[in-house]
Amino acid sequence: MPTQIDVVLPCLDEAAALPALLTALPPGYRAIVVDNGSRDGSPQVAARHGARVVHEPRRGYGAAVHAGLEAAEAELVCVLDADGSFDPGELPALVAPVADGAADLSVGRRRPVSAGAWPWHARAGTALIAALLRQRGVPLRDLSPIRAARRDALLALGVTDRAFGYPLELLIRAAAAGWRIHELDVSYAPRAAGTRSKVSGSVRGTLRATRDFAGVLRTVGRPR
Repeated sequence: MPTQIDVVLPCLDEAAALPALLTALPPGYRAIVVDNGSRDGSPQVAARHGARVVHEPRRGYGAAVHAGLEAAEAELVCVLDADGSFDPGELPALVAPVADGAADLSVGRRRPVSAGAWPWHARAGTALIAALLRQRGVPLRDLSPIRAARRDALLALGVTDRAFGYPLELLIRAAAAGWRIHELDVSYAPRAAGTRSKVSGSVRGTLRATRDFAGVLRTVGRPR
């Protein structure tokens, strides 16, 4: 296992979640908080808790993740939501298949710890898109925003989406490139109090993300 692994955390107004999240990172996991225009002091909170802070002025989940990957220096990188819904203690299990050479991409399959952790509209939208992915040969049940892979390989995929469609394009391109994709169950908890989801927090957000996903499915080539 590498001695250092970078963890990219796209961040928009997550100050309430960052202290507990950053202090829970396992030893050897270095946080790169990519601030995407927060107004709640998230960059300052992140810096006080030892994270490296990168500023990405272009709004969008994909823009923030891409900026974090470019800033990363470790061979292996993880991507993790900064809202407190995932347990950083599960990252080593996610990283292990990639570090051991058994997988090229390791992704989490969300297992809610409570009824309110994953609203019905978000779960339904995810199930629909995952079913369409499986029809295209991508063997996944979720589009979870927690994953691990090698930094250079991720950048070489050439993912162009800079909005909510980023993870979907990543999966399609990875499958087309013949990547071995490993899916692992991970705990999924309610967001930290004081934060709000940009996707699952409302039906409107879920519909917007589904629209972005549909655009990716129309425009990105099918796996061979």
